[in-house]
Amino acid sequence: MCGIAGNYEWKQSPDSTLVEKMTTKIQHRGPDGAGIESFGPVCFGHRRLAIIDLTENGKQPMFDHKKNFCVTFNGEIYNYIELKEELKQLGCHFHSDSDTEVILESYRMWGIDCLEKFNGMFAFALWDSLKNQMILARDRTGKKPLYFSRTPSGGMIFASEIKSLLESKLVSRKLNLNALSDFLRLNYVLGNHSIFEGIEKLRPGHYLVVNGQNPWEQKSYWDLSHHFKNKLDIEFNEAKTELLRLFDSSVALRMISDVPLGAFLSGGIDSSSIVASMQARARQNHIRTFTIGFKEKSYSEADEARSISKHIGTRHEERVVDVSLSSHLKDIVYFADEPFADSSMIPTYFLSQFTREFVTVALSGDGGDELFAGYETYLANKIHDGLKRLPRFLAQPIQSLANLLPSSFEKVSFDYKVKKFLASHSLTAPEAHYFWRTIFSQSELQELLQDSVKEAVLAHDSFNYFDSHFCQVQECHPLDQALYVDTKTWLPDDILVKADRMSMAHSLELRCPFLDYRLLEFAAALPPEWKMRGTVKKFILKESQLGRLPEDVVFRKKRGFNAPVSHWFTEDLSNILMAQFEHLSALIKIEVVQRLLDDHKNRKVDNSLKLLSLLNLGLWMGLNEPTR
Repeated sequence: MCGIAGNYEWKQSPDSTLVEKMTTKIQHRGPDGAGIESFGPVCFGHRRLAIIDLTENGKQPMFDHKKNFCVTFNGEIYNYIELKEELKQLGCHFHSDSDTEVILESYRMWGIDCLEKFNGMFAFALWDSLKNQMILARDRTGKKPLYFSRTPSGGMIFASEIKSLLESKLVSRKLNLNALSDFLRLNYVLGNHSIFEGIEKLRPGHYLVVNGQNPWEQKSYWDLSHHFKNKLDIEFNEAKTELLRLFDSSVALRMISDVPLGAFLSGGIDSSSIVASMQARARQNHIRTFTIGFKEKSYSEADEARSISKHIGTRHEERVVDVSLSSHLKDIVYFADEPFADSSMIPTYFLSQFTREFVTVALSGDGGDELFAGYETYLANKIHDGLKRLPRFLAQPIQSLANLLPSSFEKVSFDYKVKKFLASHSLTAPEAHYFWRTIFSQSELQELLQDSVKEAVLAHDSFNYFDSHFCQVQECHPLDQALYVDTKTWLPDDILVKADRMSMAHSLELRCPFLDYRLLEFAAALPPEWKMRGTVKKFILKESQLGRLPEDVVFRKKRGFNAPVSHWFTEDLSNILMAQFEHLSALIKIEVVQRLLDDHKNRKVDNSLKLLSLLNLGLWMGLNEPTR
């Protein structure tokens, strides 16, 4: 796990001093070393977090032995040992034990098709002097980030984080109002654009060839929709056995490390399954597990995590988050890089900080919900289908009664779910699935936004991006459609952004066994009723774990990893929000924000997600000073 940056110029020489500044800006991603290499029109930079081959042989940027190719690489190729043996049989020679050298030799042997052979999380830039071109590539699900932008001279700069690109002074700070629209609607930025005009993200599962002549066209090398459309001909018990085999293989690959390793443990099915698999492979050594809790009991899973740790036999560490967010939230927003307001970013930040005191690598359960239908929203889709059958004259009074329910401020409370579900009565299934994720509606934005930005922000409809993915699997079962859309939107643009930025803020490498592409393809090709049977979510995953975990753990109600921001906005966070009014006032009507805050404090409605959105936007604006 590392940080990368670089500059490619075909009209002038690249600036190594500039690239060095860019890599220094992201040294939190790689505190163990730095490297800069210039060759012809290219300069690559690297910040190293040493995980595999801790010697100087693993240093980057790295050349092949003939110096035809050079790579700067962020991430891990988990199957590098297997690929290395295959390449040796084909006549390749190696001078290190690193997975980085495997990338170089794989490219030399198979060209761009090597991407299909990599099982890992990665973002890299590779210079091919034989073809006089640079290749940018990103892993299938988007675990590792990669941003790029055109320079004033027509060249390119790229980096792991936007703050690194801004450090170059070669990119504009002009606010992308389409991205702002995404953020206000969803609390994260969608797709391949970024919060700044002219800065793009490389899409997950894509690569980009840059040679100074051809247009910059991102090309896909992986198609998950194919597996949703082509179901496996397999019996349930056989599928359960194969799932367990793939899962254990994925966990085993992610335990390869030359530094101390552990796991996040919440006590839920995803993290518990990973830890049980890890402990079975560790034999006499006790796997280290980590959890954090909150004073607010409905948000804390510390008791459950402690119980499952005792059952599995791990060496467990836990800590309660009891800090003043006024001294930490600005740092959390800074490391998020773009406007971002998933409340779980807060506990993930502190859990990563805590875990890094003991280990350098941790395994996490991210991805399990998207593979096996773990979110409440998938059940909401079923409820919505039933609700659609209600006559409108019955649905509207029920909705009006639901709105009278008091706000409890509990995690994913009953009143919140009822109000959200009933508000979707008139929507289509794709619109309703998108609606479960929305923060501010179109009408709420109409009231919230200043006139100077209102028209542009309202003109951009984030649903269109969701709908384009629904269309790719429109012949599939509705549950499969929702799972595919979430894998293309919520997973890479929210879940994995949070996981990467909050862990790398503390130089912690986070590995996600559920995101092994073999598991993703296998889960996609399973019948939807094996993922959610009746109201039981993650059915086949739970069935596969019954021999390893206690039944009460397997079928425990999902609680999620959220922070108690509903409570915090009645105390500490409300003052921090009001201090951001000066940064928000150019975009947002402050009187509307004050009304949202007052209604929340008076428990008329739980506005915590809206308030967190505005608070983090204000903090981000103050840190980045974008222009309009």
